[in-house]
Amino acid sequence: MNGRDIQIRDPFVLPLEAEGLYYLFGSTDKNIWGPGTGFDAYVSEDLSSWEGPHPVFRPSADFFADTNFWAPEVYAYAGRYYMFATFRRKDNGRLGTATLAAERPLGPFEPVSEGPVTPEAWSSLDGSLFVDDAGEPWMAFCHEWQQIGDGEVCAVRLTADLSRAAGDPVTLFRASEAPWTTPYVSPRYPDTANYVTDGPYLIRGNKGGLYMLWASFIDNKYALGVARSESGGILGPWTHQPEALYRNDGGHGMVFRLFDGRRALAIHAPNRTPEERPLFLELTESEGTIKIGQLLND
Repeated sequence: MNGRDIQIRDPFVLPLEAEGLYYLFGSTDKNIWGPGTGFDAYVSEDLSSWEGPHPVFRPSADFFADTNFWAPEVYAYAGRYYMFATFRRKDNGRLGTATLAAERPLGPFEPVSEGPVTPEAWSSLDGSLFVDDAGEPWMAFCHEWQQIGDGEVCAVRLTADLSRAAGDPVTLFRASEAPWTTPYVSPRYPDTANYVTDGPYLIRGNKGGLYMLWASFIDNKYALGVARSESGGILGPWTHQPEALYRNDGGHGMVFRLFDGRRALAIHAPNRTPEERPLFLELTESEGTIKIGQLLND
């Protein structure tokens, strides 16, 4: 099948050059707003023709969540494959990101953390792994706008085995601080000015600068922006590119290396269920600014 056949949100690509294969993960339930089935993955040699789906995670009967299985990100780390994924807890109804692990990229993935790694009292989502220059693992994640109005991007240091937080979370910035975002008008919250943060992902630039992709809304249309750390570290401070990187109802981006060395951006578009599909675009950096180029999949 090709990308037009794959309904997926929050696409995440793990390239394994030794195999010559790209592994595509994401939110794959037909209705991700309802009961959670699990996560599937697809495999490709060229980002155009995909084989799958392969079930990589299915919850056990005593799993802590049964609704809203979102945004799995899979990393090769410390000799295993680790997944960060968001689930809605059964006990308090709040979202949180948990860690899972497997011996192979296609799983099966099993929980490593005891429930979410994110704070129990927070509704949090879209955890993403970042390893700093000292080799310390961190998780960037969102403190959800539905709980606090002005969504935040936060970071927390993790233990070496990624199973729990090793410190208190730090707020990096709020959605309203970016010049390109506009309030999200929600029928559930009609009388408040809501700003969304979604899908943070950190990348190193060609000269060592640290950038973050993250999603929000412009006039109620999904969009993707970029921030740059002035210190070069995850704690910032963070300065936002004035214009959105992508604003055509697509977002939740991540970046991966093509086997020819170029960088590629993965997003889903449009932001409507069940129409969302994976898009892969060339990504470039010029004079401290991230830009997108040609479409890499048809």
